[in-house]
Amino acid sequence: MLDWKNRAGSAPERAAEPKSATRSYLGGLLFSRALATLIAIYLLVAIALGWYWSQEPALFPVQQNAQIAAEKEGKQMVIGYTTVETLKTVAGTLLTKPGGYISNDRFPPGLWMDNTPSWEYGVLVQVRDLSRALRKDFARSQSQSTEDADLAKAEPRFNFDNKSWVLPSSESEYQEGINSLSRYQARLSDPSQKSALFYARADNLNNWLGDVGTRLGSLSQRLSASVGRVKLNTALKTEVIAPGQVPQVDEEIVETPWMQIDNVFYEARGQAWALSHLLRAIEVDFADVLAKKNATVSVRQIIRELEASQEPVWSPMILNGSGFGVLANHSLVMANYISRANAAVIDLRQLLNQG
Repeated sequence: MLDWKNRAGSAPERAAEPKSATRSYLGGLLFSRALATLIAIYLLVAIALGWYWSQEPALFPVQQNAQIAAEKEGKQMVIGYTTVETLKTVAGTLLTKPGGYISNDRFPPGLWMDNTPSWEYGVLVQVRDLSRALRKDFARSQSQSTEDADLAKAEPRFNFDNKSWVLPSSESEYQEGINSLSRYQARLSDPSQKSALFYARADNLNNWLGDVGTRLGSLSQRLSASVGRVKLNTALKTEVIAPGQVPQVDEEIVETPWMQIDNVFYEARGQAWALSHLLRAIEVDFADVLAKKNATVSVRQIIRELEASQEPVWSPMILNGSGFGVLANHSLVMANYISRANAAVIDLRQLLNQG
């Protein structure tokens, strides 16, 4: 009898149990849906930001940009001012473009993007080369002269690790490099300051163009390797070859890994973008030298090839068709422009040496 009463008394409790379980299930379902909605919104925002951040900066007018900067600072447009201002602007673009500097990002959408970091690295390579040329050649009268203190600080700043996130970040180091260039530029354009110098000589320009040619030649080979091809080993051999004996030629198949094809392409785009601006600045500051050597047209030919490589890519992905296949091969098209620019650099260096 007592056991029956206990069972009867617990009937309401048993009736409430399904309702509690239902509320718990519905609460969990609502939480899951809310969480899924938030994740979906986050992904959509990240994808939209990634698309916006991946837009490459447009070309800017070099001489007009330098004139505006000089008027704003109240400085004179002396020889070398345009080159330094253009280098500052190119380096600053890495920090101020949409999304800022992305190569060292640790969170989406920057973490998911690989084309933009490759473009940034290409720009950084040219910034490093010219900052070294400024320190080593352009700002020194001869090899035994003292280097400029601010340029000596700028070069190592730009050569800092491009993927450092904090302590210190890559952005802070590159900004310090830009600040050092600004101090050198301020002294260069101040008539009362005699310590900052810029020597627009043919030999100085030729030394920097040697680095440019090396970079372009390497890019051309890497872009052409998007389709596998047999390459002859051009390394020098030390063994002595007997008279009448035919030297053995080694062959190897060179092909860019499939996942690296777009990275090489956008690195080349970045280098071409930066170099086209730097050469326009060189054309301004070295105008007399180029005119005496009849080399102005050669510089403009290089610039034309580099700017032609900046045409918009309408395909949603970098295509890698065979050389004469149905699909396009964007890497080979880029290699064509880079190779022609490199050939023009070789001609320009010959004019500077012999013209």
